[in-house]
Amino acid sequence: MESSFPFGAILAVLASLIIAVNVLVAVAVLLLIHKNDGVGLCFTLNLAVADTLLGVAISGLVTDQLSSPARPTQKTLCSLRMAFVTSSAAASVLTVMLIAFDRYLAIRQPLRYFQIMNGLMAGACIAGLWLVSYLIGFLPLGVPIFQQTTYHGTCSFFAVFHPRFVLTLSCVGFFPALLLFVFFYCDMLKIASMHSQQIRKMEQAGAMTGAYRSPRTPSDFKAVRTVAVLIGSFTLSWTPFLITGIVQVACQKCYLYLVLERYLWLLGVGNSLLNPLIYAYWQKEVRQQLYQMALGVKKGLTSCLLLLSARERGPSEGPRENSYPIAIISHSHLDG
Repeated sequence: MESSFPFGAILAVLASLIIAVNVLVAVAVLLLIHKNDGVGLCFTLNLAVADTLLGVAISGLVTDQLSSPARPTQKTLCSLRMAFVTSSAAASVLTVMLIAFDRYLAIRQPLRYFQIMNGLMAGACIAGLWLVSYLIGFLPLGVPIFQQTTYHGTCSFFAVFHPRFVLTLSCVGFFPALLLFVFFYCDMLKIASMHSQQIRKMEQAGAMTGAYRSPRTPSDFKAVRTVAVLIGSFTLSWTPFLITGIVQVACQKCYLYLVLERYLWLLGVGNSLLNPLIYAYWQKEVRQQLYQMALGVKKGLTSCLLLLSARERGPSEGPRENSYPIAIISHSHLDG
C-alpha cells in the first residue's frame, strides 16, 4: 500500500482523539478508584489504558503515511509496529470481555461476588489478559505461515502479516468471544427479568410498599444495558474487517487489501474511541467525575484570570491595590 496524505491525516486525528479521550477517562476512573476502591473500576481503567496504548501504537504509522514519496521501513521494524498495534487491540477486546464477565458474575452470584472478584483475582485477570494479548500480537513473528513472503518497504498490516493470521484470530478468538458475549447478555437479561418479576410479586402481596423500590433491578438492567452497548460497539467495529479478511484468504485473486487497510481496519481501531465515550455517557459515576473535573478546571481558570486582571491593574491605580484581596476574602466568606 502506497503512502496517502488523506489517510495519514485521518489516522493522525484518530490517534490523537483516542489518546486524549482515553487519558481523560483514565484520570477520572483513577480518582473514582481512590474514592471508592472498586474492583470493577480497575477493569474500566485497564480498558482505557489498552485503548490509549493502541492510539500510541497507530501514531507511529502516521509519519509513513504522511511522507511523500513513501519512506521505506525495515520489515522487522514494521512487524514490531504491527505486533504492538495487534497486542493493544487484543488487550482492548479482551478487557471488554472481562468487563462483561465481571457484570455477569455480579448479577449471577451477587452474594459471593466480592469473595470471588477480590483485588488479587482482579490483578491476576489483568496480568493474564496482557500476557495473552502480547502472545496474540507477536504470534506472527514466530510462525512463518502468518508472515508475508514479499515486502515492498511500505509498512502496513497486510504488508507483513498474512490474511491467514486474521482467519485464525477470527475462528479461534473473535467469533467464540462474540458467542460468549451473547450468552452473557441473554443470561443477564433473563436474571434481571426474574428479579423484576419477583419484586412485582412481593409488592402485590404487600411485602413491599409502593414507596419502596429495590435497588437491585435498576442495577441489573443498567449492567445489561452497558454490556449490550459494548457488544454492539465491539461487533460493528471489528466484524467487517475480520469477515473481509476471511474472504481474502478464501479468494486469493480478490485483491481486498486496500479496502481492508484503508477503511475496515480504521473502523476496528475506531472502537478504541467509542469505548471511553460509552463509559463517559452510560456510567453515571464516570460521567459525574468528569463533570467535577470540568468544574475544577473552570474554577482554576477563573482564579487565574482574576489574578491576571488584578496584576494588570497594578499599584498605579492607588486604592484599588487592596480592593482585590478584600474581594477575595468577601467571596470566600460568602462561599463558606
